Amino acid sequence: MGSAQPSDIAKVLLTEEQIATRLGEMAADVDRDYQGRDLLLVGVLKGAVMVMADLSRALQHETVAMDWMAVSSYGSGTRSSGVVRILKDLDTDLEGRHVLIVEDIIDSGLTLSWLISNLKSRGPASLEVATMFRKPEAAQADVDVRYVGFDLPNEFLVGYGLDWAEKYRTLPYVATLAPHLYS
Repeated sequence: MGSAQPSDIAKVLLTEEQIATRLGEMAADVDRDYQGRDLLLVGVLKGAVMVMADLSRALQHETVAMDWMAVSSYGSGTRSSGVVRILKDLDTDLEGRHVLIVEDIIDSGLTLSWLISNLKSRGPASLEVATMFRKPEAAQADVDVRYVGFDLPNEFLVGYGLDWAEKYRTLPYVATLAPHLYS
């Protein structure tokens, strides 16, 4: 799976098995918390595709709907400024819905903080966040995240939705990228 050359990968941090196990645990928590309620999963493109697909299939919940948003945050280079533009909005009305934002990774938290306030203004019954990965050291905004798969070091990571120049997203594991590629 994926198209990485072995020389592109410095170190595997999380294996496919570790990710699948943790995803199953997160799905069980979501199932318990939303029992008897309709749930709308909102995926944030493009990174959340893997997490969204795997989480939704791991849920036992019968009444799960899915929708997608694409947002672009502006900043210098790889740093987010928190200035966000919606590239693709939701097709679903959030009024009275139980909404779970699904993210691949939270680093600065600035874009997610903006997204939460934007979606809250649409009148959902509840709004929570699930992320497969979080980089606590990179946080610049205090975001309340209900479900977290793994806390990761503030390094350049690829795989399982995380990309470098749109590459390596499809790797089934999470790894650090070899420095020769980006230094």
